[in-house]
Amino acid sequence: MTDQELIQELVKKGVLAQTIADRVVKDAELSGNSPEDIIYEKRLADEVAVAKVKSALSGAPYKKIDATGIDENLLRVIPRETSMTYRVIPIERTKDMLIVGMFRPDDARAQEALRFIAKRQGVSLGVYLITPSDLQAVWRRYAPYKTEIESAVRELGKTGGEEDRVLLEEGGSDEEAPIIKIVASTLRQAVEIGASDVHIEPQRSRLRIRFRVDGELEEVASIPPSLNQPVISRVKVLARLKLDETRTPQDGRFRAMLLGRDIDFRVATFPTPNGEKIAIRVLDPTTGLKSLNDLGLAAYNTKVLEDAARRPFGMVLISGPTGSGKTTTLYAIMQKLNKPDVNVVSLEDPVEYFMEGMNQSQVRPEIGYTFASGLRQILRQDPDIIMVGEIRDAETANLAVNAALTGHVMLSTIHTNNAIGVIPRLIDLAVPPFLLSSALNLMIAQRLVLRLCPDCRETEQAPAEVQDYIQETLDSLPKRVKETIKVKAPYSIYKVAPGKQCKTCKGKGIIGRVALFEMFAMTRELSDIINAGFTEGKLIDEAKQQEMVTLRQDGVLKALAGTIGIEEVMRETV
Repeated sequence: MTDQELIQELVKKGVLAQTIADRVVKDAELSGNSPEDIIYEKRLADEVAVAKVKSALSGAPYKKIDATGIDENLLRVIPRETSMTYRVIPIERTKDMLIVGMFRPDDARAQEALRFIAKRQGVSLGVYLITPSDLQAVWRRYAPYKTEIESAVRELGKTGGEEDRVLLEEGGSDEEAPIIKIVASTLRQAVEIGASDVHIEPQRSRLRIRFRVDGELEEVASIPPSLNQPVISRVKVLARLKLDETRTPQDGRFRAMLLGRDIDFRVATFPTPNGEKIAIRVLDPTTGLKSLNDLGLAAYNTKVLEDAARRPFGMVLISGPTGSGKTTTLYAIMQKLNKPDVNVVSLEDPVEYFMEGMNQSQVRPEIGYTFASGLRQILRQDPDIIMVGEIRDAETANLAVNAALTGHVMLSTIHTNNAIGVIPRLIDLAVPPFLLSSALNLMIAQRLVLRLCPDCRETEQAPAEVQDYIQETLDSLPKRVKETIKVKAPYSIYKVAPGKQCKTCKGKGIIGRVALFEMFAMTRELSDIINAGFTEGKLIDEAKQQEMVTLRQDGVLKALAGTIGIEEVMRETV
C-alpha cells in the first residue's frame, strides 16, 4: 500500500475532500513527512475512518485497543524503545501466539523486528492495525511518572526520609540528568493527559506541581523544597529567561519534540515570598487546534457560521470571558478559510498555535508594536483575511471596522456578556453606529462547559424546579428548532456517575469540554434598528425575529442530549 493509494482511497470513500488531499500531498512533498502523518497531525480526518480504509487496503484487520487492559508483563516483551521506533505495541499473548498492533503493517523494518521478538519467544505472530491514539495510550503505560521522578530525586540524594517521598500521578521521561528528568517528565505527562497548563509553585515546605485538565486544577506532584530553585532554573533555561532576575515577572516560550510531535510551551514567571512561581501554557496542536465539527456546534449554528464565513468581506466577532475558548474557535474558522489562493495574516498576543500557510505575527507592546500599530501594517501586506487576537481599545476597533469595510474578512474577539452586547460595546469604543451595519457579519458568544463521559454517565429524572427550568427554556426556542426536539416531559437529565471505574474517562466522569454558542447575524432589520438609535429591548426582539438560539437554550439542548450536565448550564448561562 503506497501513500498515493491511501490518499486516493480516502478521497474515494469520502473520508478526505479532494482539495484537502491535494494540499496534504503538497505539504508532504515540501516537509518530507508522510501524507498520513500530516492528516493526523492537522486533524484533517477521523483516525478510525482512516484506519478502516488502511485495513481494507493492507489486509490487516483494524482493532480498537484498550491500553488499560494490557498486562504489565506483556509490555516487557516489546521494549519501549522498540515500540516507539517501529510504532508497534503488544496486545495479547496466548500459548502459541504473540498478538501485536502495528501502525504501519507493511513496514518491512517493523515486521523484521517483530519476527525476531516472536522467534525469541517461541511463538507465531498475529497482527492488528492500530491508530496513533492507541499507540500513545500504550506508550503511557511504559514509564510511570511517579517512578521516574522518585528515581531522579534519589539520584540527587534527596529521599532520606518519608517526608521527602514524591507523591505523583502517572507519566514518564527518557532524559538522563535528574533535574532535566524531573522537568521533562512533567512536560511529557502534561502533554499525555491533555493538560492545558502546568503550575510549578514553591511552598514553604515543598514544591507543588499542578496541572489544569478540562478547566480544573489538580495537584500531581509534591517535591522536596531543596529542588525548588534547580527545577525552576531549568524551566527558565529552556525558555531563555534571565536566571539572575527573580524580582519581576518574565515571559518566554520554547518548543520541544514530545510523543513524535512539536509542542510549544509558553512560560510566565511570577515572584512570590517562597520563590518564583511558573505557569506553563501547553500548546499542543493536536488538542488545541480543532475543526468546526469538534467545537460542539449544533446544526442550527453551523449554517449561520458557515454563511458568515463565506462572505467576501466583513467582521466575525467572538465574545466571552477569559478561558471560554474564543481563540480556539478563531483558529477553527481560520483552518476553514486558510486556502492556497488567499493571503491570511494574523496579529496575536501571543501566537498560540502555528498554522501552516498563515502569516502570523505577535504584538510586542513594550516596543510600541500593538494591535493598532500592527493592524496598520497588516493592511499593507495585501491581506484577504485578517485575524486580530482581541479588540481592546477604540483605535483597534476603528481600524478593524475600516479593514472590514475595505474588502477584507476580519476575525477577532471582544469582551461582552453575550452576542447582543457586541453592538453597544463597539459603539462604546467610538465606532460610528452607521458603519456597523456594513462592517459586521456575525456576532458570536460562547462558554465552555464540561463534557460528560458517554460510557459512564448516569441518567435520572430531573427535580421539579429543573423540570420547570427546562420547560421554560424549550418553550422559548425558535419554532424551527423546537420541531426537531424528540424528548418530552418529564425530562431526564444526565450526570457524572460517582465511583465508577470507567476506562474511557479514567473514573473522572468527564472527557474534555464542549462549547455553548449563540450567534447574532447582521440583517437589514438589525441595521435599521442600529441606525435609528437602538435599545437593548429592540436588539433582543430582533434576535428572536432571527430565531437566534441563546447560550442557555443551546446548553439545555446539549444537556437533554446527554452531552453535558444541566448544572453546568444553569451555572454558566442566564
